Amino acid sequence: MKRITIFGREGCGFCKRAKELCEMKDLNFIYIDIHKEGISKADLEKTVGKPVDTVPQVFHGQEHIGGYTELAAFLEEATA
Repeated sequence: MKRITIFGREGCGFCKRAKELCEMKDLNFIYIDIHKEGISKADLEKTVGKPVDTVPQVFHGQEHIGGYTELAAFLEEATA
């Protein structure tokens, strides 16, 4: 499995859950705090390729998965 990249922010419950899910499954992942890294919503939209309203925004390698719900479904399918 390629590395999971999570773009999130401090205080976001779904961001925390996405990180915890990756930790529980012992996955290779990186968490990027958009506020600490100075990443704007516009920057994130360029990376994702479409408008972004919420975090987390999750990638599997270069492929955009979506948010927490999509990550959970992706991992469920990948490990089934």
